[in-house]
Amino acid sequence: MASAPLILASASAVRARLLRDAGLTFKTADSRVDEEALKRGFAQSNDQSDNEGARDTEADTDALALKLAEAKALAVSATSPGAFVIGADQILSCAGKRYDKPRSMEEARSNLLAFRGRPHILHSGLVLVRDGTAIWRHTVRAILTMRDFSDRFLDAYLAAAGETVMKSVGCYQLEGPGVQLIEKIEGDYFTVLGLPLLPLLGELRRHGVVAA
Repeated sequence: MASAPLILASASAVRARLLRDAGLTFKTADSRVDEEALKRGFAQSNDQSDNEGARDTEADTDALALKLAEAKALAVSATSPGAFVIGADQILSCAGKRYDKPRSMEEARSNLLAFRGRPHILHSGLVLVRDGTAIWRHTVRAILTMRDFSDRFLDAYLAAAGETVMKSVGCYQLEGPGVQLIEKIEGDYFTVLGLPLLPLLGELRRHGVVAA
């Protein structure tokens, strides 16, 4: 009997490439969820519970990444009965502040200056949904430390990379010149790329989606 269809609820070319390179057969679907609305709702919910005491902001960011990933997978699952749907999201935090993908080259430069010489955290949320129910959830972090690069290097990097810096929350791709920004990586390479592949493959094997 053929296994159930597998769908990646993401328009990310990097995530799709990771699955293809791993030998998986799947389709992609853009969930088109309103991420900004979800983030605002999450922030409001947290604000209302601030009087409960000190909050673990990194744990909150893990929870937000997971919430976004699940919303994407659920949206696609609603029109894909029987399919296993992968939802994934990644959020960057640095010194307790969350960062989104930059909307301009000027914002990218400002963000990289904020990251320079400091560690930042990539929070990845991963969810597997079938028939409108989340059957597996996973969060994991990677910590990257940017080196104390010069203003001259930064200007040259931005000029060479161009608008590709706006395609990732950290303003870099480790597969390219962006690796020159990094001094140290703590965590899984696939997590850095936005898809914690090894635990995902384990769960897919458990459900018979890929061979055990």
